[in-house]
Amino acid sequence: MMNGRIYNFSAGPSMLPEPVLLRIQEELLNCGGSGMSVLEMSHRSKVYDDIICGAVENVREVMQVPDNYKILFLHGGATGLFAALPMNLGTKSGIADYIVSGNFSGGAYKEAKKYLKEARLAGSSEADNFNHIPTPEELTLSPDADYLHVCWNNTIFGTTWKYIPDSGDVPLIADMSSSIMSEPVDVSRFGAIYAGVQKNLAPAGVTLLIIREDLITDPMPITPKIWNFKTQVEKNSMLNTPPTFPIYCVKLVTDYLKETGGLEAIAKKNREKAAILYDYLDSQDFYKTSVKKEDRSMMNVTFRTSSEELDKAFVAGQAERGFSNLKGHRLVGGMRASIYNAMPKEGVEALVAYMKDFAAAH
Repeated sequence: MMNGRIYNFSAGPSMLPEPVLLRIQEELLNCGGSGMSVLEMSHRSKVYDDIICGAVENVREVMQVPDNYKILFLHGGATGLFAALPMNLGTKSGIADYIVSGNFSGGAYKEAKKYLKEARLAGSSEADNFNHIPTPEELTLSPDADYLHVCWNNTIFGTTWKYIPDSGDVPLIADMSSSIMSEPVDVSRFGAIYAGVQKNLAPAGVTLLIIREDLITDPMPITPKIWNFKTQVEKNSMLNTPPTFPIYCVKLVTDYLKETGGLEAIAKKNREKAAILYDYLDSQDFYKTSVKKEDRSMMNVTFRTSSEELDKAFVAGQAERGFSNLKGHRLVGGMRASIYNAMPKEGVEALVAYMKDFAAAH
């Protein structure tokens, strides 16, 4: 434990940097000298305009977003974007490619079928229980597609993309909810990147969308106004009351990232943390991980013992060690340690110490 706080390995909502939490606490009653909390101020006020504009500027700076991309804060989580994307981007041929590498990319594919003339399955690792990312040889991409969709990091199964699929002139759209700002990304290689913020950037409640300007056109007529990208760009994410508090937290977290060295620095820390856990897993045979080594996630590490009974015992013992949320997702079982940006290296070291003690006792 640290300062009376536990190590929270939740897949989301997840830990936030302690300096950010302390800043929220400090400003909670009087934000920006306004005499009121950010929780109660008008989104049309000058103080809040500075906050949301600052959040947009920070995202652009931290991720090195090119000038020909717009940055939006939207409602509905990444799941809402599963519907909004085909409505906004699937208006030319009505065809889109989907690579299914886990639960959320599968959900996006199913949702797209409701709105597109054809949602094509361009690749899948489902036959292997999503233990790897489809290789380039396993993909069948359509040159006539309006876009290609992928989920960059698979929270449930613990895999991540290590290469950018070559989609030619077809815009590549990536759900980066569980890896956003964990390492540098060449935004220019993507038509759009979107993410629910509750893993690395803020409390749940807002979705970040980074989208190339040429992709912002008139959507399908059935598109709800709230998910009309063109309208949201015109209104600067202020079509209606936005999720004001999570956006404020994005501003503070990106402030913190800038102050601590940016994405190169956080990526170095994340690689070190993941290596501690994976090196231990590779050094013994009490715990197993089914994920192929070349596709292992830096954010979500899945593992299990030899039996469900031992898995349950491991999870039951976490509280005594100052941990929470180590139980694996119901689709996978076992255990899952989500070690997002805010998880300190000491938390991962403490987890490995617990794993060693548990293995020795069983």
